[in-house]
Amino acid sequence: MRALLQRVTRAEVRVDGSTVGSIGPGLLILLGVGRDDDEASADGLAGKVAKLRIFADENGKMNRSIGDVGGEALVVSQFTLFADASKGNRPSFVRAAEPERADRLYERFAATLRGRGVPVATGTFRAAMQVELVGDGPVTIWLDSDAALGGT
Repeated sequence: MRALLQRVTRAEVRVDGSTVGSIGPGLLILLGVGRDDDEASADGLAGKVAKLRIFADENGKMNRSIGDVGGEALVVSQFTLFADASKGNRPSFVRAAEPERADRLYERFAATLRGRGVPVATGTFRAAMQVELVGDGPVTIWLDSDAALGGT
């Protein structure tokens, strides 16, 4: 499982011109599910995101988690995080999970994050979405679950 986190002052996702999810200060999380991922991957990565200290404390140091600052999360499915463009000019997505499995683990990740006290909005799985954000910092962090790294 892969997550690209962007610290934001606000973010929203639209489908067919209608807003389906929006947040104030917090994290925009683009989430890709790999074919080897499972429930433990979703739970572990959500736990890591909930505890990751990438928000400023009173001294301006990145020392607070999303929960510490009362932030929100917007989770958007992003199978293209598993693109492999090492051969040729057209990316392959064979390492991405099949849609049914990916949807289930995407929902599990969002639910686990909610269970850790983080308000979560989501995009619409398998929809063409437009994502708008106002970056804060900018701070962008890439996280991989163990399964995404082949168990390492």
